[in-house]
Amino acid sequence: MHHLGESGIVAAVVNAGAMGFITARSFSSTDALRGDLRRCRALTGGRPFGVNLTLSRRAEQNREVADWIRTALEEGVRHFESAGASPEQLVEPIQRGGGLLIHKCPSVRHAVSAQRLGVDALALVGLEEGGHPGANQLSAFVNGAYALEEIHIPLVIGGGIGNGRQIAAALALGADGVVMGSRFMVATEIVAHDALKQRIVAAGAHCSTAILASLGDTWRVMDNEAAREVQRLEAAGARRHSEFGDLILSSRTRQRVYRDGEVEAGIVSLGPAGGFADAIVPAAQIVGQLIGEAAQAAHAFARRVVDADASCPATGAVS
Repeated sequence: MHHLGESGIVAAVVNAGAMGFITARSFSSTDALRGDLRRCRALTGGRPFGVNLTLSRRAEQNREVADWIRTALEEGVRHFESAGASPEQLVEPIQRGGGLLIHKCPSVRHAVSAQRLGVDALALVGLEEGGHPGANQLSAFVNGAYALEEIHIPLVIGGGIGNGRQIAAALALGADGVVMGSRFMVATEIVAHDALKQRIVAAGAHCSTAILASLGDTWRVMDNEAAREVQRLEAAGARRHSEFGDLILSSRTRQRVYRDGEVEAGIVSLGPAGGFADAIVPAAQIVGQLIGEAAQAAHAFARRVVDADASCPATGAVS
């Protein structure tokens, strides 16, 4: 959640009983990151929260990563989420500092590689993920089912998950949890203009679209005029990021969409899970709703299993 994953929303999610990650790349300096980590610690009353380390494929954009890790460890953070490039450079410094690393990846092949590198846990996302799901063409649950055959460390799955029934389904599949982002875009604590949140609430299952696949950089985003203009440029033959001008720059989105509420003017990472959003409410209310939906679905599933056992002579006699 570039430019949005800061202490306000992270603390609200953590205080509601989930885990949240402050996005290190959102901050203009290490000092600014440190300040937000301290604010989050105060808001959570010392409850654990994490830091996201999104790695760029361009090495020059990763120069601050070591400082982010050092700063987070100094401020008492022990949970880290990485995404993007290989986590190889992160495992040793984080674990040496007493931290745990969960690496987010788009394919089973990448997950197996990260497991081999020694990460502590994995987040596996499907093509529905808002943001950058990679070139993978499998859904979250297909990806997860394959991964559970080869992954032997904790695994959560993500992509298009915005309802508690999906959480129950992921747990029934054998995953240890889920990773979510788009569903929380309408939380009152998200530092974005209400016009954007209202736009997401009004949208449905088809609220997102994919851009930049022709560049090998698939990006699932809100279906708005800016995204459609990028698609028009792609169709016309644009094959370099520079050919899209400032349309795809995060600075444009931050200023025109998040700050000014021009919802058609910039690219907003969003998956179909945004379609589950039905109101602008506090994050705690979203978490509570998700837990309630998951519990209801789990109880219904348990009843069906019991009924199936009772109807099977081989197992029905066991009381």
